[in-house]
Amino acid sequence: MSSQFNDLNVANGDLVSASHMPDALIAASLRFEDGATQVFTADGRTTYVERGRSSQGEWSVIDDGEFSSVWPPSYRATYALRWIVEAGAVAGLSFVHEETGERFDGRFEWPGT
Repeated sequence: MSSQFNDLNVANGDLVSASHMPDALIAASLRFEDGATQVFTADGRTTYVERGRSSQGEWSVIDDGEFSSVWPPSYRATYALRWIVEAGAVAGLSFVHEETGERFDGRFEWPGT
């Protein structure tokens, strides 16, 4: 497990602040409950892989707890972003679609683990 977020005083379910969102998103690959993975990069790009198929999109910070996701040609969505904290350590990120309320929990896959 990474110590990258040890300085943060966050609890499970807390919104990710706009100032921490870029670091949180690019910290490590995320693995979702259905086995899909997603990688975010500092240049605002993201790659989602599900059942061996990958798609590329873009992301940007909107405000505390909110980010925008764009997947060409026409998908645009806003997600609330919350910390997943387990045993006192940041373990991942929870994405909640702001229109549908659908929730996706991604756990960090730290390098070397």
